[in-house]
Amino acid sequence: MCGIVGYTGYRQAAPVLLDGLKKLEYRGYDSAGIAVRDGAGKVTLVKAKGRLKRLAEKTDDGRTVAGDCGIGHTRWATHGEPSEVNAHPHFNDEKTVFGVHNGIIENFTDLKVKLEKAGYSFYSQTDTEVAVKLVDYYYKKWNDPLAALVSFTLRARGSYALAVMFGDYPGEIYVARKDSPMIIGIGEGETFLASDVPAILKYTRSVYYIGNMEIARLQKGKADFYDLDRNRLEKQPVAVTWDEEAAERGGYKHFMMKEIHEQPKVVRDTVNDAAAKGVIDFSHTGLTDERIRSFSEIWIVACGSAYHAGMAAQYVIESLARIPVRVELASEFRYRDPVLSGHSLVVVISQSGETADSLAALREAKERGAETLAVVNVVGSSIAREADMVFYTKAGPEISVATTKAYSAQLVAGYMLAVQFAYVREKIGEEEYRRLIGELKALPDKIGALLEDKEKIQKFAAQIANRRDVFFIGRGVDYAVGMEGSLKLKEISYIHSEAYAAGELKHGTISLIEEGTLVVGVLTQARLAEKTWSNMAEVHSRGAYLMALTSAGNYFVEDKAGFTVYVPKAEELFLPSLAVVPLQLLAYYVSVARGLDVDKPRNLAKSVTVE
Repeated sequence: MCGIVGYTGYRQAAPVLLDGLKKLEYRGYDSAGIAVRDGAGKVTLVKAKGRLKRLAEKTDDGRTVAGDCGIGHTRWATHGEPSEVNAHPHFNDEKTVFGVHNGIIENFTDLKVKLEKAGYSFYSQTDTEVAVKLVDYYYKKWNDPLAALVSFTLRARGSYALAVMFGDYPGEIYVARKDSPMIIGIGEGETFLASDVPAILKYTRSVYYIGNMEIARLQKGKADFYDLDRNRLEKQPVAVTWDEEAAERGGYKHFMMKEIHEQPKVVRDTVNDAAAKGVIDFSHTGLTDERIRSFSEIWIVACGSAYHAGMAAQYVIESLARIPVRVELASEFRYRDPVLSGHSLVVVISQSGETADSLAALREAKERGAETLAVVNVVGSSIAREADMVFYTKAGPEISVATTKAYSAQLVAGYMLAVQFAYVREKIGEEEYRRLIGELKALPDKIGALLEDKEKIQKFAAQIANRRDVFFIGRGVDYAVGMEGSLKLKEISYIHSEAYAAGELKHGTISLIEEGTLVVGVLTQARLAEKTWSNMAEVHSRGAYLMALTSAGNYFVEDKAGFTVYVPKAEELFLPSLAVVPLQLLAYYVSVARGLDVDKPRNLAKSVTVE
């Protein structure tokens, strides 16, 4: 949520800032602004409500703003309505200190009262203005930017990534971080600051990850890091392997469609990273066979689509490895006093590795003595750094707010954990182990085959685009798939959609069925297909219009289903990887048919970095 960029170097800063903010649009925002300082010390501040193009129009794509040092921001409103006044950057009374901020300052009301008593006035409704003026207060007290940011960090409660320019320090940007993402890129004679990698891929692939409760001083081509005692910290840069083209649409109308089509590669890369030689090797994750044998239970903690991937993983792990698995929403886990021990493995799934609730759940699990495994997509992210073990998925940059390829990577990560746990704990033999790995390696081609037959889904989507309610039903892993399909539809088409375990329909939900209600049934599990079909027949008799998503050969569904999609035959436990693809396409085409912004749905952000 929100996006920060910063630049100091030899280029004109404003075009760099606008380019970086454009790469961060997927994070969600309602206003934008930049502050740029020129060689004479003059700071030009430009803000705009709404889409970034308005800010670009005001500055002729940055060309009319002079200066080689600046900061920029796209704001997601938390405190104060979306407006130019509330947009970042914010400044002190003398306009000599400018700052941008992601996150939430929880005690900003108390701080504001204290600052008002110290003579400060306020023009906005934001916690960020309070943050900037608190930094200014301490800067005037200590006459040292580092001391000011240390004092701010000790005084402010909440989460933040803060970037500040001081009038007395031309060409420099000072930053502080607590629980909100921030990266620093270094080039020859220039330094970049951003909330996420895509913003700076065009300019450098050498990045530093600033740690929690750390401060940094950025100069042209240089970054120095400090702890809260102002001791210098030694850090090594990390080379980003993502290709810049991976963060571009590449001829597709929307990032979401591009990322749907990247799923065969993403699944192949994620599987091959751990099973290139025909056996699963988790040595790179830290998950040794000895550790696998030591666990008595697994907890999977995640939010949104990652939670749905965890739900599918639960069925697969319990079925293969015969170890108890519990799946928890991260936002609930941290508040429900979970019973954990040193024999508990807590798996935290997050695409960004910065999801606030998931990060808090990870810390809670560690405090209670559990071992932790992060399944994340972003190298060096907070969750990756703090977990005991890390399984990196190979999805590359995912730009569309509605996740597709990162979810698919999380699914196969769950499968591989299940297979390895089952083998190491002697629940399956060598022959079955090799067969299951072969099934994993066959998934990418089968996903590709589904993508070649998407036109009929497009036609069906156009027919149902004006439906008011849609229900998804299934049993076992099919229920987990239905949950993800429902979320995709609601988040980008704004159609009311719910997913239910098929057997629960008769316990109240069936009262919502009326003439023409669309019910999507997922029936890929042989032993459960007939039972789910009975539930579908039940709603059909009450006027529902049926879509069936099933395995090849289940032609009995065509008797009542108005529209049927068949997925190729595969290992049944791995079929969520195939079944989800038609549901992703359905959501995409419905959104397009309704004329909506597929990649940037209203009120949503790609990475939820505040509670």
